[in-house]
Amino acid sequence: MADDDTIFDKILRGEIPCDRVYEDEWVLCFRDINPQAPVHAVVIPKKKARDVGELCALAPDFVGGYMAGIVKAAQRLGLEGGYRVVFNTGKDAQQSVAYVHAHILGGRVLGWPPG
Repeated sequence: MADDDTIFDKILRGEIPCDRVYEDEWVLCFRDINPQAPVHAVVIPKKKARDVGELCALAPDFVGGYMAGIVKAAQRLGLEGGYRVVFNTGKDAQQSVAYVHAHILGGRVLGWPPG
């Protein structure tokens, strides 16, 4: 687990404000401050993991709760027509915060390939 304090740690503690979309026992979802689509939110787990690999090492019930929280957040965002969930893992994927997080993107037809 990462011991360094990140912006997401500070958001979870309420030290940095965010535009909350959804929250439950597993996740906190808030709107991205630099949206890449008409709807763009970030979903962080309430248990810290540096990346997807560390997330997968957590208890299966926690990982399942996190994934279910992503779906509930997308529903709260009103993305009935579809949405994309993106995890950036590592430097080459442009992961900018060492705290695993999912991006929910939607609100328009999304192109493919994404990269």
